[in-house]
Amino acid sequence: MAKQPAPPLRFLFNHPAHLIACGFGSGLSRFAPGTAGTAFAWVTYSWLRDWMPSDAVFGGFLLLAFILGVFACQITGRALGVVDHGAIVWDEIVPFWGVLLLAPQTLAWQLLAFLTFRFFDIIKPPPANYFDEQVKSGFGVMMDDLMAAGYTVVALAITKSLIDSLF
Repeated sequence: MAKQPAPPLRFLFNHPAHLIACGFGSGLSRFAPGTAGTAFAWVTYSWLRDWMPSDAVFGGFLLLAFILGVFACQITGRALGVVDHGAIVWDEIVPFWGVLLLAPQTLAWQLLAFLTFRFFDIIKPPPANYFDEQVKSGFGVMMDDLMAAGYTVVALAITKSLIDSLF
């Protein structure tokens, strides 16, 4: 698929869904917008966690952010004429916040989480590829990255278990 050009900055302010779906502007990056959106999630994670009184509240926030994302991505994809336009990065942001919630809270583990998430988001193993290729809606856009997050969490858990058993 050909790379779609990023919409102009003013596009973000045409509808609140555009601002959200485009990751508050991080999706407008001309280079690797999905990676930029994931980096936005990483940079904002600590600040966001400071506002949440517990992991359960943060989990509830992530659920609401996912549901909001389904609608925001649907509206924005329709406006851009491409269901999963490259500028839409909310689908990277919300699942990666979830990965960071479950990952060990060190810089090294967060970097490994970042790289692993990007890997699974790019290669889209089943069932992520199903959602990406067959479910042409905001739900499909959000779900393929949720699947990548699931693979990431499992890979990190296996890695941590192996490291713990060796040392």
